[in-house]
Amino acid sequence: MNGRVFLDTNVIVYAHDTASPGRQATAQALIFDGLTAGNAVLSAQVLNEFYVTVTRKIAKPLPAALARREVELLARLCVVEVDVPLVVRVIDVGARWQLSHWDGLIIAAAERARCDPVLSEDLSNGQTYGPVTVRNPFAE
Repeated sequence: MNGRVFLDTNVIVYAHDTASPGRQATAQALIFDGLTAGNAVLSAQVLNEFYVTVTRKIAKPLPAALARREVELLARLCVVEVDVPLVVRVIDVGARWQLSHWDGLIIAAAERARCDPVLSEDLSNGQTYGPVTVRNPFAE
């Protein structure tokens, strides 16, 4: 991948989820490649969702202090901030493609950062939303 790549929450969660070793290895490689190439992007929303998920929702939750450290490390990537213009854009994106507000926020953040693709397990693999295409890195 040569362009900017947006990492959805599930990608970074899988990197820390020992219950899915295959997905964990794939996710870790994607994050490492993105760090190495300098082309990985995520949003403040993703960092929030990541923290909640890895401290409360995975089989072996991370201690809060470790999860906080991971958030600080991930924040070294390009992070799209959630501001009022982005929220307004999300409303348009959600209406146009009938997405939930939170999925629309992923697409709008990726669009703002000029990312293509969005790597996500939650959105439809291969679906294009304007300039952004979703790719499921875990699809077989």
